[in-house]
Amino acid sequence: GKGAEAASITSLTRYTLRAAALVDAEPTAALKALNTALLLDAAVGTRFCTAVFGLLDPARDGGFTVTLATGGHPPAYHLSPTQDGGMLVEAVHAKGGMLVGAFAEAAFASRTLHLAPGQGLLLYTDGLTEARTADGRMLADTGLIDFLTRRPAPVGAGALIDDTVALLDTLPDTERDDVALLALSVPTPDAAPCGITTTAHSAAAPTADASVGQENRRP
Repeated sequence: GKGAEAASITSLTRYTLRAAALVDAEPTAALKALNTALLLDAAVGTRFCTAVFGLLDPARDGGFTVTLATGGHPPAYHLSPTQDGGMLVEAVHAKGGMLVGAFAEAAFASRTLHLAPGQGLLLYTDGLTEARTADGRMLADTGLIDFLTRRPAPVGAGALIDDTVALLDTLPDTERDDVALLALSVPTPDAAPCGITTTAHSAAAPTADASVGQENRRP
């Protein structure tokens, strides 16, 4: 949503998840705490949200074990370069994750994957897949998967954000919804040391590489 009410829900969501993670960092437990908080807050009314909550645990190979819990949110995409120079793209579905703040007995689901060196992960809001192409059709999951599959290796968080923003720039921006992007990548052992960089659409952090981008096309 937009406006003050949507901003209050966003703020409540952010701080509830942060507080919940201090008590129980298990991702589905954090979403359950958020669901309860949204239902109990009279200021929220009948509004609800989608959310994805993730936990990264360092792995011995230099990568991460990633656990993602979803509450009605679009799937993340796991990108793995192949030996022939192509890109394997897997949708990270956690079946059964319901909207957050809509039902008292909402169920949430999680999925665990291994993010190895050289691989990446893209998370986004539905403004990306609902963006329309020049012929009026939504980009949809199929269009996003096709775009990600055609991207050349290696997978870097900053480049993934920049390329996705460039894709949006090729689409008509009439009535386009806001788009938020989050990308993670793990450098390979022979990669240059990871530092903090910032561009107009991305910022990389020195844990795993992480980049964030946001397209705000509507007043």
